[in-house]
Amino acid sequence: MPAPRSRRTAPSTGRCPWARTPLSVAYHDREWGVPVHDDRVLFEFLVLEGAQAGLSWETILAKREGYRRAFAGFDPEAVARFTPARVERLLGDRAIVRNRLKVGSAVGNARALLAVRQAYGSFDAYLWRFVDGRPIVNRRRSPREVPARTERSDALSRDLRQRGFRFVGSTICYAFMQAVGLVNDHLVTCHRYRAP
Repeated sequence: MPAPRSRRTAPSTGRCPWARTPLSVAYHDREWGVPVHDDRVLFEFLVLEGAQAGLSWETILAKREGYRRAFAGFDPEAVARFTPARVERLLGDRAIVRNRLKVGSAVGNARALLAVRQAYGSFDAYLWRFVDGRPIVNRRRSPREVPARTERSDALSRDLRQRGFRFVGSTICYAFMQAVGLVNDHLVTCHRYRAP
């Protein structure tokens, strides 16, 4: 879920209260919480959630197209081949967050993802094991009820780190789980609650 979390209840629009701008409303209404089973899209959200650390989700959404261009359409095989010279060029790209650790982690995470794919057949198959293959559907009535992390995000974070992934702390993992539909944290008053 995009940060910071609002302490207000759901607005009268019947939408989660963090979706306030045209960019975040479109993201909320079309993507957030929809189960994803495409490795490329899963990699995209892993990169974007890591890039968001310390920043607003709105900032990352505004740079999303820049990320798509910079990171080869989020093709993990292509990103895994990025050279140190390519990383240096990316650090000059104003269309993305120019943080050496975050850019480097995206390349390293692509390589780690390919190793996971070898072991499990797909990154998708690996990830969905953490929720027993089905989205966890919560019944939250207020943003105050939405945690920053859970035991499952702790487990995912721990396992990803052991496999060489970076920028995958438990809070980042929970936001990732929400984004790709492993968890449905739309408030029960939200018009998207039953849609995913």
